[in-house]
Amino acid sequence: MNLQGFRKRFEPQLRRVFHLYWRFARGMTLGVRAVVLDGDNRVFLVKHSYVSGWYLPGGGVEVGESLRDALQRELVEEGRIELSGEPVLHGLFFNNHVSPRDHVAVYLVREFRQDRLPEPNREIIACGFFDPKALPAETTTGTRLRISEVLEGKPPIATWR
Repeated sequence: MNLQGFRKRFEPQLRRVFHLYWRFARGMTLGVRAVVLDGDNRVFLVKHSYVSGWYLPGGGVEVGESLRDALQRELVEEGRIELSGEPVLHGLFFNNHVSPRDHVAVYLVREFRQDRLPEPNREIIACGFFDPKALPAETTTGTRLRISEVLEGKPPIATWR
């Protein structure tokens, strides 16, 4: 079996194993997620290779990394999205779906570019913009909740400015 065949066959299983390991082995973590809305108020969602469902783009904040830098990095890695304006902090939420001690900062992103960037990383098997009234059936409950909160116009708790 060549390297390409090996990676195609075993990489998804290895990702699941490492994902489970980090899920239980790590301490308290902080993550970022983004409700990215285009000009037609469609929301950007991603589907990962190691877990089922559609999610808001985002991920963990690295040691020494600011929330904004983590948000920008994750958007580029998962969706080829580059911030061109300032994101608005929607809220900070306790999220025990990944680890019993996780917290996630959720941002609203309306100003962005999506060109001249590398392809999304291999963890992302699908991504795209969706009408909020016609989200994919596998969209997670938490994702649906955050989208509805933002679209209902609940005031953000802070901004970057």
